[in-house]
Amino acid sequence: MVQGLVNSFGPTVMAAFAAAVKIDAFAYMPVQDFGNAFSTFIAQNYGAQKEARIRAGLKGAVGASMLFCVVVSALVWAFARPLMALFVEAGETEIILEGVRYLRIEGAFYCGIGCLFLLYGLYRALGKPGMSVVLTVISLGTRVALAYALAAVPSIGVTGIWWSVPIGWLLADTVGILYYIFRKKRLFSWENQAQI
Repeated sequence: MVQGLVNSFGPTVMAAFAAAVKIDAFAYMPVQDFGNAFSTFIAQNYGAQKEARIRAGLKGAVGASMLFCVVVSALVWAFARPLMALFVEAGETEIILEGVRYLRIEGAFYCGIGCLFLLYGLYRALGKPGMSVVLTVISLGTRVALAYALAAVPSIGVTGIWWSVPIGWLLADTVGILYYIFRKKRLFSWENQAQI
């Protein structure tokens, strides 16, 4: 649905989006793998009922993931134009400019997707895969709804599509973190494992 909306803005925006998404996926791919490794760590310690190790691992994972995301965001921000030039000919200035705008909006918020991947891993490891689905629906659903709503405002236009991505991440992160805070005792109650 988002691709269809992007296509409605013409070939320049389509080409910019296609190139920028490739850069984007490559930039945060390590964080996705980090979330998968984190899930394995949490699952092993959850099975062994090592709550202290889970909490220590959680702090370390958040710190490492956020540090990585800040560095990658800074690199994408600083090198957005040369990165776009890897996929777009130098003469296609409008495409490059639009791609740079996308990368500087969406790429500035890689901490949001980094946190979301950790939340996915955490809930899968704690036996709550349904919560990962809820967070995905919030993230993607918000992205689609906001993209259409914001793009329809003439003064915002295509920029609204770019902003819808980090806003979706932020909302999903907020729900995932609040759920963890309010359900922490129940999540780590091994006597009630079958009921979680």
